[in-house]
Amino acid sequence: MLIRKSEATDVPRVCEVVNDAAQAYREVIPADRWHEPYMPEDELVREITDGVLFWVAEEEGRLLGVMGMQDKGAVALVRHAYVSPTAQRLGVGTKLLRHVQGLTDKPILIGTWADASWAIDFYRRNGFTVVPVGDKERLLRTYWSIPERQVETSVVLADRRWMDAQPPAPSA
Repeated sequence: MLIRKSEATDVPRVCEVVNDAAQAYREVIPADRWHEPYMPEDELVREITDGVLFWVAEEEGRLLGVMGMQDKGAVALVRHAYVSPTAQRLGVGTKLLRHVQGLTDKPILIGTWADASWAIDFYRRNGFTVVPVGDKERLLRTYWSIPERQVETSVVLADRRWMDAQPPAPSA
């Protein structure tokens, strides 16, 4: 499996992987947040223009998965991580995550839908921790440009670097 930086010619295939994998969200995330296609090509191009660098996992010319990384100054965000349904549970997501983790020394944050238990479990298995609600709301409003409804229905996970940098909770 080859992991490489996405190119402009990959946009249609990246959208295909994202939209195929995002079918798992149908009837799981709030109905008012679901739309078809889940990520139109023009939205993907906007994300790239806004600084999301996409990495793809490819094997024999077939795109297996995608994962974006966005530098936001103090932190880096993992954005739009999807594995083709036919390639899930084969280590593709873990390899992509390890790759993007190696690209930065900054703390890494990941936002996902609160009801996407499989995604949360994946990130937990890979060393990320769900941040407390108060931190979640502050982080989503600081580093993401998402509607308030999405803030309400999402979680943020953080790597050990971010967690270790947080002040200890006051003792009771």
